[in-house]
Amino acid sequence: MIFSSTAAVYGMVGSDPVGEDTPLAPVSPYGRSKLMSEWMLADTAFAFPLSYVALRYFNVAGADPQGRTGQSTAGATHLLKVACETALGKRPGLQVFGTDYPTPDGTCLRDYIHVSDLVAAHLDALRHLRGGGESGVFNCGYGRGYSVLELLEAVKRVSGVDFPVAYAPRRAGDPMAVVAKADLIRATLGWTPKLDDLDAIVRTALDWERGLDARRAGG
Repeated sequence: MIFSSTAAVYGMVGSDPVGEDTPLAPVSPYGRSKLMSEWMLADTAFAFPLSYVALRYFNVAGADPQGRTGQSTAGATHLLKVACETALGKRPGLQVFGTDYPTPDGTCLRDYIHVSDLVAAHLDALRHLRGGGESGVFNCGYGRGYSVLELLEAVKRVSGVDFPVAYAPRRAGDPMAVVAKADLIRATLGWTPKLDDLDAIVRTALDWERGLDARRAGG
């Protein structure tokens, strides 16, 4: 079994990258439900002949570089999609929640991983298990954090549009930073990311967003 877990199992961590051995303290029902599922998998694998890999996703972003798939949810709240919609005039602006965090520019840090590299991680996990590999839990991230403002600047840079940004107070439950320590997945599964570049991630998201209206119009 391959299970989609989440970095939310770590909870309110600091600025240092979090490894799989970091104490787990989820602060949201989402994070708790994922951790509960990890525990159930571990207990089941202990009692029965089940092998599994749980992949803890960090901030999944971007779209298929060939334009076949991407995020299509109406009213989505993912920061990159919101920023791309704003740059393309689909939204009048966006809000940044919290500018007083103890980070270089005062905004939250996140580890953005391109969706295609995440897909590759699943394939590597499948090969690992089919080859008789042991069960395990692995972070899926690049090990580099970008701030909210850095992401917005990347969207402005790639799109060529200087869209309006409003600032609002922090939201409850937003960790200051969530960055992966991702050595284990590379060493154990042989995972080698190919799109570890913020501008490349943004470009694929923008390309997808540009073509989304045409795809919807065509059915």
